[in-house]
Amino acid sequence: MPITILQPAPPPGYNPIDTRYGDNSDSDSDGGVDVEGDVSMGRATKRIRRSEDDAIVTPGEIITEDPQWMRGHGTYTTIEPPAIVSSVAGTLAKTNRLLSVRPLRARYTPEIGDLVVGRIVEVQSRRWRVDVGAALLAQLPLSAINLPGGIQRRRTETDELQIRTFFSEGELLVAEVQQLYGDGGAVLHTRSLKYGKLRNGLFMSVTGTGGGGGVVRARRQAFAMDIGGGAAADAEKIDVILGVNGFIWISKHIEGEGPAAETATTAITRVEESIGLNVYSSQNDEIPTATMREIARVRGVIEALVEHGLRVDEEMVVRGYQEAVELARGDGDGDETLYLGGARGRRLADALVGR
Repeated sequence: MPITILQPAPPPGYNPIDTRYGDNSDSDSDGGVDVEGDVSMGRATKRIRRSEDDAIVTPGEIITEDPQWMRGHGTYTTIEPPAIVSSVAGTLAKTNRLLSVRPLRARYTPEIGDLVVGRIVEVQSRRWRVDVGAALLAQLPLSAINLPGGIQRRRTETDELQIRTFFSEGELLVAEVQQLYGDGGAVLHTRSLKYGKLRNGLFMSVTGTGGGGGVVRARRQAFAMDIGGGAAADAEKIDVILGVNGFIWISKHIEGEGPAAETATTAITRVEESIGLNVYSSQNDEIPTATMREIARVRGVIEALVEHGLRVDEEMVVRGYQEAVELARGDGDGDETLYLGGARGRRLADALVGR
């Protein structure tokens, strides 16, 4: 029986003469790569490139072919044809004649002096490997921590054998970036009374290091919030640590530890008295129910800030907490209401931006 090969039929609604078909397509490409010998698609004019600010671009999308523009972060150039192409998915930003793309979601890039919150993921002979949300694990050398009791001496083999008594896998800590390697890896240190192991609190992570809201570098990343006027009458303060890497720690306030140690006037000769033997303890203290409720409220405020694209810093967190308390009282739900999603979260964001 003979076989008849029919010519493929065009898709319904396709008109090869109508050039608007390509312009109305949702595809970000120009109909395929133009290689030598390729069949022309019959398009009369080039598609207009994105020119407005805050436009969303995708990897491989041509931003412009105008030679007067210079490429910035998140872009690369091609030779044939000469063009600036996006290398990440994000928002397009212009600075004079410089084009750059801010990624919608990107890993943390360490900088010297950053305050970060991290988690121990590996213990080695003379150092710890810490996850700080960067592309590479950070390193915390044994020589870069305070010994219990504030003893100032060289680290010995005994310290190496007892390295897990200081930090072990899974524990959280707050530290400062001291050094950067050529490959972008960070070296941390905890040689301060305000750095060290974290306990008595709650951990959360936020995104938004690119085009959205998130933790920003500010004058103070660790601070104590006054909640004496809120629902907790027996808990006057809580500590908040906003890691530049997007990791956040909210905990019960303890005098002489955490942010409270930042303003403490401790002489060098009295460091031994300030660094107690329980500085590396993993045992949590008893936390009142009212304090835990206010810690959960602060977490809800930070989640609402990130959800609505607002920055997360000391000013916004304190103001947001005060507005959240007023919202709970104004709605007649009582101070124990902690929900800040949906319409209530939008009201909170509108109050913070003055809308």
